[in-house]
Amino acid sequence: MLSLPSLSSTGLLLLAASAVTPAAGFEYNTFDGPGFPSCHNVSRVYNASSVADVSSLVKSLTASNSTSVRVRAAGKGHMWYDTQCSDAWTVIVRTEELSGISDFDLAPGADSGSVWVEAGVTFFQLAEYLHERGASVGYTLTNWNITFGGSVAMGAHRSSIREESMVAAGALAMDIIDGAGDVRRVVRDDSDEWLAASTSLGLLGIIARIQLKVYPDTKVYAKQETLEEKDVLDGDIYGLIAPYATANLWWWPYKRKFHQRYYDPVPANSTAQEGFQNTFSVTELEAVTARTMLDSGKYLATSNMLAEEIFFGLWSKPNFREKTTNEEIKEWPVYGWNYDVLIGGLYPDQKPEWDYGLAGYTLELAFPVTMANKMLKRVRQLFDDELKKGIVMTSTYRSGINIKFGKAYYDLLGQVTYNTSDGADWTKGAIMFDFPSYRPTIGDHKRFNEPFYHKVANTLIDEFPCRPHWTKNTRDVFARAVKNLDPDHLRRFNAVRKQFDPHGIYRSVIGEILGFY
Repeated sequence: MLSLPSLSSTGLLLLAASAVTPAAGFEYNTFDGPGFPSCHNVSRVYNASSVADVSSLVKSLTASNSTSVRVRAAGKGHMWYDTQCSDAWTVIVRTEELSGISDFDLAPGADSGSVWVEAGVTFFQLAEYLHERGASVGYTLTNWNITFGGSVAMGAHRSSIREESMVAAGALAMDIIDGAGDVRRVVRDDSDEWLAASTSLGLLGIIARIQLKVYPDTKVYAKQETLEEKDVLDGDIYGLIAPYATANLWWWPYKRKFHQRYYDPVPANSTAQEGFQNTFSVTELEAVTARTMLDSGKYLATSNMLAEEIFFGLWSKPNFREKTTNEEIKEWPVYGWNYDVLIGGLYPDQKPEWDYGLAGYTLELAFPVTMANKMLKRVRQLFDDELKKGIVMTSTYRSGINIKFGKAYYDLLGQVTYNTSDGADWTKGAIMFDFPSYRPTIGDHKRFNEPFYHKVANTLIDEFPCRPHWTKNTRDVFARAVKNLDPDHLRRFNAVRKQFDPHGIYRSVIGEILGFY
């Protein structure tokens, strides 16, 4: 999301005050770049360099026209579809330069402490800062390239049932720039104000700063097993995940196998190894080879079958290097510092897959973990129904279908909240069905047997109590999934939203689908 008209903070306020609506807005793209819009009708993009900048900008924009101006924050990018803004004329405020980290406090021997981060700080940036000071954010973390402001707003999470894994669960307070441009501090408590701010979708305002809980840094191990599909679908799925600090499954439906990866702490002095995980980085040769093979899979099932075979073999090996030497680690388990093993990032000689045109469609839905077996068996049945017609469906993603888990965490719009009107038991946690699939670069960009993917989404939404991930689903999925959300949670959230943003300047397509305007 870099090749866009933008303004530094130097001229930001003058232009905000005198901005003239252009004849036509332009598209603002997801991290996949041109052709992948997250917003359709953007008038300007501002690169804010301070919280005061953002506050002044909002005040200037709303001074003369508070009822029709639209403003949305944008971070590094964890957005796949065109749901970030409303379709009305919108001003984007990029938060990447809001990267201050301050007020670190972790006393020697203390179990926990805290630190303040500005909204644009990424997990990678904070991890380096904390590691130098012997600390980490524990398991309330997610991908290296996502900002903390965006993560808290959209309910991002690690995969864990044993430990707190939602990023918002690690937040102690946050400063939100409301619809009047004022900075409001919200402190963790049991009020609806906090429960709305905890997964706000950016609808209360722009999250400017967050106070996070931190812990003494730890070393962890990562280990992976290969499981037969039947042993997972008919087995104790909760028991595969709950014993570990963090764990997840990857499903290979053509192979009828799963990978189970799990992590737990080890004494820091027990190993000298410093493993670093590769998340999303590839070489140019790997990218071109995969893209060529998967593009042919638009027409030939055999190409997709071959792709799953290759990806399965690659993912069976550790996707880690020794951080101090950049040498490949070839055997499980892998050991290293908390963030490096749990998340990692890009290898120094590689680029992220989307830089090479490897883009994907996504679907992610959360279900009560008590329904894990039933839900996965239903998906297996949908795969088998295609096979009965002579159509072989596969995973077209490098790590298969991602099956994640979340410890129950109470707020109003989060994927893992509980005490909801659907009557399901969410208190034991949630299972997330995260089904990425390759987007062909050729033709109409539709996938092999395109209707299958929509049937999976519609069937799961219609037959199970489930909740959407807030950035990995299409408008159609959100609209269909509203019926599964608690009406009282929506009502309570909207009451708080109206207090923070009475004129709806921060509205988005998702907020409109949820009926807030």
